[in-house]
Amino acid sequence: MPRAIWKGAISFGLVHIPVSLVSATSSEGVDFDWLDKRSMDPVGYKRINKATGKEISKDNIVKGVAYEKGRYVVLSEEEIRSAHPKSTQTIEIIAFVAADQIPLQNIDTPYFLAPDKRGGKVYALLRETLKKTAKVALANVVLHTKQHLAALMPLDSALVLVMLRWPAEVRSLDELELGSDVTKPSLTKGELDMAKRLVEDMSADWQPDAYRDSFQEKIMALVARKAKAGKIEDVESQEGSEARKSADVIDLTELLKRSLAGQASAAKPATKKAASKKPAAKTSSKKASRA
Repeated sequence: MPRAIWKGAISFGLVHIPVSLVSATSSEGVDFDWLDKRSMDPVGYKRINKATGKEISKDNIVKGVAYEKGRYVVLSEEEIRSAHPKSTQTIEIIAFVAADQIPLQNIDTPYFLAPDKRGGKVYALLRETLKKTAKVALANVVLHTKQHLAALMPLDSALVLVMLRWPAEVRSLDELELGSDVTKPSLTKGELDMAKRLVEDMSADWQPDAYRDSFQEKIMALVARKAKAGKIEDVESQEGSEARKSADVIDLTELLKRSLAGQASAAKPATKKAASKKPAAKTSSKKASRA
């Protein structure tokens, strides 16, 4: 299994399901790095003052947000850090909605969710529940200090967490200013039948191996030929790693019962029981510890 990029838990009510997040996609494009042709050293980006054209040091750079044209509000690093959402290592479910209610244009990046530690059974329980109810779970999650709106949905035997674009980021279709010839077209039955036959003639099964990036294949084939001919330059590179914390989790099955019992008791007013004539025997009980 690919390396997990995040570990935490799915949470709703008293329920916590331990999971690890794995990227469901990979970048297959060609990555061209800049190199100094004289020394084959990596070439970076300079911090240039656009007005003077001179390079400036990092110490003289501040961050500003455009408030009006040509006018900025400067924010300190502390002010920016204070606005970052707190990372809780939790996928917090906030609602369950019908799967077909999420607009296609809001869908962004998918991630696989794998059960972690002892969460296999409760992971499967949530997956099957979503399948049977035809629902997806809307959730909030913080990754790398950035808050995301996400949809938790079943996929075969797994769960997928799809990052969603915030509604404010999605433009309205009204901006296209579509004319009446598009919104209310006058199409004849013959035209529709002919278009339908064309679609049926060109229909095929989804075959992922049949679709490839031809540019990437040509570039990588050229790289392989030049490498085989010995045309390789040595360039030093450094890679960093980042430690990630794991969240504390608790079992789901018992907490489902508690959650349902808690909702039922909250819906009904408490009533006092009549006192028994016979003295009740004293009993001792242990309080259940909460995770």
